[in-house]
Amino acid sequence: MPTPSPACARPAPRPPTRSRAVRCAIVAALVATACASGLTPVAAADRTGDQSPRDPALQRQLQDLVTAPGGPPGAIAVLQRDGHREVYRAGVAEIGSRRPPGIDDHMRVASVAKAYSGAVALSLVDRRALALDDTIGRRLPNLPEDWHAVTLRQLLNHTSGLPDYSADPGFLEVITTDPRHHFDSRRLLDFVVDEDLRFEPGSRYHYSNSDNIAVALMAEQATGRRYEELLGELVYRPLGLRETSLPQGYRLPEPFLHGYAVAPGATPEDVSETFSASGAWASGGIVSTPRELNSFIRGYAGPELLSEQTRRRQQRFVPGGASEPAGPGANDAGLGIFRYTTRCGAVLGHTGNTAGYTQFAASTPDGRRSVTVSVTSQVPLDPELLARLRATEEDFVCRLLGKP
Repeated sequence: MPTPSPACARPAPRPPTRSRAVRCAIVAALVATACASGLTPVAAADRTGDQSPRDPALQRQLQDLVTAPGGPPGAIAVLQRDGHREVYRAGVAEIGSRRPPGIDDHMRVASVAKAYSGAVALSLVDRRALALDDTIGRRLPNLPEDWHAVTLRQLLNHTSGLPDYSADPGFLEVITTDPRHHFDSRRLLDFVVDEDLRFEPGSRYHYSNSDNIAVALMAEQATGRRYEELLGELVYRPLGLRETSLPQGYRLPEPFLHGYAVAPGATPEDVSETFSASGAWASGGIVSTPRELNSFIRGYAGPELLSEQTRRRQQRFVPGGASEPAGPGANDAGLGIFRYTTRCGAVLGHTGNTAGYTQFAASTPDGRRSVTVSVTSQVPLDPELLARLRATEEDFVCRLLGKP
């Protein structure tokens, strides 16, 4: 399984600051103007070589997102169409440098990590090690009896009713006091084990970070293997992902896209390595690159990883189930995947946001076309900027589908 670059490869960064922007990012990242000197927007060709012409209007749109008030310091979008790649970049990978975001820069994929846990679970369904009707009571009997009727299917489409551990005051107190605190990832649900279900399982949709922690624990119980090993065998290796990992610490492998907390009137603060990934784990801890995120979503939304029978069940959608943040167009929730119905057609994928990063990854159902949009701030904290980002994502989907 791929591992990050050794921590000793560079000096330890300074301890995280306690600015208002960072404190806000800590809470906002786990509960649901770029004005620094040296921030020089750059629009550069991908150094590995674009394989087809780019759309100047889309390039301008990405540039406008970066230069908007409160905009992210950097952004990169990758379109893959029948083997041809287009790369759009704006801003910088790190404030103070002129290096543009690169397709091989590491970054936190945030809640897109839930699609990876969906890939593991559904691959095990294909192998009959798990069943969608398996319950928490059968697989994880030590969890509260009130939760025992919840099924794997309900965890994957966020209709479980599990309370969200990341919104628990005890968890928030720990992560706010010490963002680099090392959690026992397999005990994250302990923060909410004294709480009842929020609603009857299957009766409604509610996005919860607890769901995918339980999914990973069920996968471990069914196989007797660590979730990280299952990711390597069932996801990374089949898709050729060599720069994707699930770390426990706060380090990012070099090179990486620096993520920032951006607050009005303040200098953006680098929060790339502020948080320990152990507090997100299967719900949001994956680290990857724009190139490999693009490859992953093509494989997961397309036919490469799963059988046709399992894919049909994966794509039974809960109407109106929106990802976090909402993706372009109308959102519907499937099993570890969302359908985004835009004015130009529908794609399948996932979004995510955490301190310093906002992600969108989607593919056509045949796996032949994919798009990722990655920006280096937590855009959903600004509703106007999020609306601009969603419009940008929709236009990239239209380009992907060959529509104006």
